[in-house]
Amino acid sequence: MKTIQKNDKLANIIILTLSVVVFALVVLMRKVKIDLGFGFDTHIFPQLSAFLNSIVAILLIAGLIAVKQRNLELHKRLMLGAVVCSILFLVTYVLYHFTTLETKYGGEGLAKGIYYFILLTHISLAGIILPFILFAVYRGLTGEYDRHKKLTRYVWPIWFYVSVTGVVVYFMISPFY
Repeated sequence: MKTIQKNDKLANIIILTLSVVVFALVVLMRKVKIDLGFGFDTHIFPQLSAFLNSIVAILLIAGLIAVKQRNLELHKRLMLGAVVCSILFLVTYVLYHFTTLETKYGGEGLAKGIYYFILLTHISLAGIILPFILFAVYRGLTGEYDRHKKLTRYVWPIWFYVSVTGVVVYFMISPFY
């Protein structure tokens, strides 16, 4: 079921470059604002981001079930779907943060502490997990299933946590948009 030809050198360059570019975009979007003249309320982007993160979480669960049932072709399609939805999420997330002023969380007390704990763990793990997701996908597509399985043992739960907490963060901050 190998899909692509193994080329670790090229894969390493692509994965590390993509990871650095995404990290740089995330850093820049906090400092740079661009008026793209969308002509609509850009707060639709966080809604889309939350929706896409929800779909990613569902696809991750379905992909886990499929692989446990040894339905490897379905697993592959579901996981590639999760990757595509994650890419679309990243596009909506970056568009929003490059074009819209940051929204401050307005809750107080325990809710504020919970929000910032979830946000901090979400952002930290999201920043760390990207290259590992890409390496896991690469190992799966090249047919290196032992290496793929070793990686996904750690990657899957973190990716799932990041997708679910992204939705939680959205629901917690959305009243303050």
